[in-house]
Amino acid sequence: MEVSEIEQLLNDALALDELHVKFDGSQCVVIAVSDEIAALSRVKRQQAVYAPLTEAINAGTIHAVTIKVFSTSDWQREKMFNLPL
Repeated sequence: MEVSEIEQLLNDALALDELHVKFDGSQCVVIAVSDEIAALSRVKRQQAVYAPLTEAINAGTIHAVTIKVFSTSDWQREKMFNLPL
């Protein structure tokens, strides 16, 4: 699976302001920036980003997923200290 395919799945399913994906073998790291998703509880945030990837996870294409969700204001501050993937 390519990074562009993962990005497409996430962008089609979620209203994201910004998205960064790193995919190395079977491990995926997702940074999602969205005020709408960031307003959810921590568990609901994870579920929202995880859901579009479920088919690839069940198929074994993606083995591990690390998800970080930021509001747009939190992301502006965060990326000053930590560059995107």
